Amino acid sequence: MNPTTLPRRLVLLLALFSAVLLPAREANPTTAIRDADNERVAAILAADATRLNAIFSDELVYTHSNGKVDSKESYIESLVTHQTVYKVYDYKEREFRLASPDIGLETAHVLITSVNGTTVNNNDLKILAVWRLEDGKWRFLAWQSAKLPPPAAPPAAK
Repeated sequence: MNPTTLPRRLVLLLALFSAVLLPAREANPTTAIRDADNERVAAILAADATRLNAIFSDELVYTHSNGKVDSKESYIESLVTHQTVYKVYDYKEREFRLASPDIGLETAHVLITSVNGTTVNNNDLKILAVWRLEDGKWRFLAWQSAKLPPPAAPPAAK
């Protein structure tokens, strides 16, 4: 037997073993988090309790730009009972990065129009969202948003 054949065969055998028997890790976790966020937004716009329950972590802490804090249960309730109805969810920019293998961070600039009762809220927000890998699925763990001030008025003509 050729001495170089054995190491090549061993490498191929180890590669095959790894591919078949070891659990696969997401090739690009930030893509999976982006997909999960797209599903979250679609579920919020649809006020779909089943989809919201599936994507929200049981430990969700949702801090609105006005300081109100919701849990998973209270946030879903406000959506499905139409206390809050989202009309527009328009990302202007959005970035995803991993803080650890099981924690993803999303930062974004988003324009959101929502209706609470008869009040229409047009919000220009910067956000930080936290995603956690739970049982092999990315779940929405936390949200913190801050309102951006309206654009400054141009200086008066002289």
